[in-house]
Amino acid sequence: MSDLTITLLAGGVGGAKAAEGLAASAYSDATHIIGNIADDEEFHGLWISPDIDTLIYSLGDQIDRERGWGRKNESYQVLNELKALGQETWMTLGDLDLATHIYRTELRKQGVRASHITQRLANRHGVQVPILLPTDDVVQTQVRTASGWLSFQEYFVREHCEPKVLGIDYKGAKIARATSEALNQIANSDVIIVAPSNPIVSICAILAIPGIQEAIEKSGAYVIAISPLIAGKTIKGPADKMLESMGKSTDSKGIYQCYSSFLNALVIDDVDRSDAPWLEGKGLDVLVTPTFMSSTEDKRALLTDVVAFALAQRQQRVA
Repeated sequence: MSDLTITLLAGGVGGAKAAEGLAASAYSDATHIIGNIADDEEFHGLWISPDIDTLIYSLGDQIDRERGWGRKNESYQVLNELKALGQETWMTLGDLDLATHIYRTELRKQGVRASHITQRLANRHGVQVPILLPTDDVVQTQVRTASGWLSFQEYFVREHCEPKVLGIDYKGAKIARATSEALNQIANSDVIIVAPSNPIVSICAILAIPGIQEAIEKSGAYVIAISPLIAGKTIKGPADKMLESMGKSTDSKGIYQCYSSFLNALVIDDVDRSDAPWLEGKGLDVLVTPTFMSSTEDKRALLTDVVAFALAQRQQRVA
């Protein structure tokens, strides 16, 4: 498989699970990941990159498996002391996790590219699959609610996804520059997998960076997305609520609507089998299979099946 190139577009917990599946599969050496940076925000003077760190911690087997984010075997002495000092501590940052953020912030101050910082952190945790950033610039997802604009972390963590979403903006995206590494990776891809991440705030945040979606559309790669929905609901996170708020269907049709300009195939769960004819009517190939991932074997099996399906369908189209 030395001549095969796979790209995974990933954000959050669903993206990390897909990344782990590829890393555990026979396609590991062929894989690169492009992660979402639009959840990034500053807390206590430190730059936090939640989705990228979740990818690194998951692939480095340092993730807290019960929560799906943060470091395992964490302590919270710093956070508890900050709370005692009257600081806002709704963003849960453990002591080990804070070391990552201190390191990242110090290198940012030195002018080191965000892409290079990410690689150094990945190396620290023994991550073998390359993690690329879509941009080294600051792009931040903003959520409009009845009470005004919130950062994604404010909406997701502080407000527990309760306010109705009236709009989404990717602040800074219009002036951001895509990294050459991400653009080259996309251009040379045989298969591009869209992870079962939140389409609105994870994947579309990546696509909002000028040049990224165009590169996918022009790449010639076979593009296959894994739906994050099972029976109209997400396993974790507010993707279903956000799709509904943005006027999209909270089912496979809504996922198609998000990616219709470049999608070749969609992976849906067995319980959503009835959606397959509609999707096929839109010209998509459809893989119907269990998509819930809990164990390493679940992740490996699903991503192995996804790549094998994509390669087979791609071959048929070429033939």
